[in-house]
Amino acid sequence: MFRDAFKYYKARKPPPDLRDVIDVTKTDDQLVRRIHVERKSGDDLNERLGLRDVKSWNIYKIVDVPDLIFIENPFTPKGQQHWIIKCLKEYSKKPNILNIDAHGCLNDGQTWWDTCFRSNTNNDLLSKLRWATLGYHHNWDTKHYTEDFKSEMPADLKDLTNHFASILEFDDFHAEAAIVNYYRMNSTLAGHTDHSEVFLEAPLFSISFGQTAIFLIGGLKQEDPAKALFLRTGDVVIMSGTSRLRYHGVPKILSDKLMPWDTMDEHLLNSEDWRIAESYIAEARINLNVRQVLKPGQKTLIKY
Repeated sequence: MFRDAFKYYKARKPPPDLRDVIDVTKTDDQLVRRIHVERKSGDDLNERLGLRDVKSWNIYKIVDVPDLIFIENPFTPKGQQHWIIKCLKEYSKKPNILNIDAHGCLNDGQTWWDTCFRSNTNNDLLSKLRWATLGYHHNWDTKHYTEDFKSEMPADLKDLTNHFASILEFDDFHAEAAIVNYYRMNSTLAGHTDHSEVFLEAPLFSISFGQTAIFLIGGLKQEDPAKALFLRTGDVVIMSGTSRLRYHGVPKILSDKLMPWDTMDEHLLNSEDWRIAESYIAEARINLNVRQVLKPGQKTLIKY
């Protein structure tokens, strides 16, 4: 069952055996099936979003988890750098909501990025950032969204996930809320379902950067069995259809010696922002999960 699998992969002594973790990079893995898409995209859009040409994407379905779609790292190295910096420098700013807001860690006008990396006044704050919410802000207490607790969704993140949706023929998808999770190497994410959105038929897009995660996905109940998958930097998981309400979580983060964000691109490698971000991501994982809140055609959560 999910609980047992989570406990097993979370264990440190003894460490778990990873032979049963699904690895899409292994062509002989019988638990994944390659799928092909017909839609194409322009070079200008791919370059702006930091993506490789769609024709080179490896897209899979997980045999035992219907409607779960896996895109193996469609990002260029430069694209990974761009989005890692975005998550750390831009998405941790106001008007986005951070877990550290409740503790008064930042004064008015201060940002997490500048406080940790520019002023060197609060190094303890570096590991305290665990999440940021964007667009419709998820209320962790009520598990509901409200119309008076939202900010503007970043246009670039909307463009990125809407592009993924278009390629996969989720034509009515609109990115309206996101949670950015910041994982340290000892972090976990307990098993849960994402059911706060009004329109649960819309897919949920989950994008990973940095160190490798073991992603666990089960069934509609905690008692159902679960499958484990490796999520490496740049990988995109789409929970759609029957997979949308399955229990899922992250029991372990693993160090990955591969660093596909490393590139000889002089412009980014010599930027101070990237040097800062690279030092952070060497010991961390970032997950962007983006979802649609409203039903198609619905303009507000307010009921008249």
